Amino acid sequence: MTETLPRPQRIEPGPGQESVWDYPRPPRVEAVPERLRVIVEGTTIADTTRGQRVLETAGAPVYYIPAEDVRMDVLDRSERTTTCEWKGDANYYHYAGPGRPRANVAWAYPNPNPGYEAIRDHLAFYGSRVDEAWVGDERATPQPGGFYGGWVTKKVVGPIKGEPGSERW
Repeated sequence: MTETLPRPQRIEPGPGQESVWDYPRPPRVEAVPERLRVIVEGTTIADTTRGQRVLETAGAPVYYIPAEDVRMDVLDRSERTTTCEWKGDANYYHYAGPGRPRANVAWAYPNPNPGYEAIRDHLAFYGSRVDEAWVGDERATPQPGGFYGGWVTKKVVGPIKGEPGSERW
């Protein structure tokens, strides 16, 4: 018998906010109007105004930055791979620039499934594995729990998957 868990109490968004519970499943890809930046060891390793974000029910937005706008010289391909039922097979990257090496800070879908072509040749970064992740003028915080790669800003309200008690949502 499968246990049915109650849907968490949704926080109603205020003016200019979005509820992660209004995001679709399967996820949607959309262009990001704000500047996106990623900083590691005091160095900007990604900076774009051409980003994309993936929105999926209960998750914080995952931001994707075109590889042309990423310092690929400070990233090394990891042996880690994963498969997303929606987006396809992902490759991962370690930070190997100045300072402390960091494992699997970013991932990419080199051949995404149909409907996700907009993130081909883009990288997403875990906010928890880099020093700073910025959306416009706001420093984002990592999606709770460490598993998911979303960036949380004041623009989104939850509860957000990854928080304690959300393991079986």
